[in-house]
Amino acid sequence: MSRIIRSVYTQSNGDNVKKIQIRDMFDIPEMETDETSHHQMTMEDVFAERDRLLAEARAEIQAARQAFEQEMQMHFQEIEHMKQSWEEERPNRVQEAYDEGYGQGYEDGTNRATEAMAQSLQTANEIIVQAGENAKKYIEDQEAIILELGLTAAERIIGTSLEQNDELYLSIVRRGLKEAREMKEIKIYVSPTYYGLITSNRDELAEMFPTDVPFMIFVNEDFANETDCYIETNYGRIVVSIDEQLNELRIKLHEILESKE
Repeated sequence: MSRIIRSVYTQSNGDNVKKIQIRDMFDIPEMETDETSHHQMTMEDVFAERDRLLAEARAEIQAARQAFEQEMQMHFQEIEHMKQSWEEERPNRVQEAYDEGYGQGYEDGTNRATEAMAQSLQTANEIIVQAGENAKKYIEDQEAIILELGLTAAERIIGTSLEQNDELYLSIVRRGLKEAREMKEIKIYVSPTYYGLITSNRDELAEMFPTDVPFMIFVNEDFANETDCYIETNYGRIVVSIDEQLNELRIKLHEILESKE
């Protein structure tokens, strides 16, 4: 560890911290399809997989809404049928109530007719309430499906990809460095796990900047996750992490669930 350059800057001004911007979630990037060569996963591949899974999530929730609307339409039709039947039977029920109550007085017979009507309306209301409860349970079941899909997406994105493919991590760092191209000083902070990878590719990464721009790599042993990385520049910090992709995925999943479209 003695050859590792350690950072003397342990903190940075939070106001100068920014995160790299990510393209629109459903703007699926073009990918090379050369099946004859060994394909190494890059961030573009991650984005494509992420977008595909999010498209599946959107399709799932749309199907859930359609099924919900069909179920509600069925219940509304039942209620309308009940109301229509009531209107058709109402004269007979009123007359029956009147005839039964004639000996006890007209007012008593009218009350019987009113009670019969109220009972029918209560039945209709109970159907509406039950339909609402069924719909709520149905949507909750669909949300569980979507969240499970999100979990699958997370596993596919970071599961073993980083362990099997160094190019993926390098592509994450490259995207962050692109955000810092106009800066006059570059300091990359990575975990001990990826320090060797970044230093072995230093020359390639440094070529993104003019030769007079200082380009330094430091190790940070305090990162919560070994894939964490940030870039210090003369204007602030750029956070670069695969976790940002997962967080964005979770946000988009919740947006899909909460969407009223």
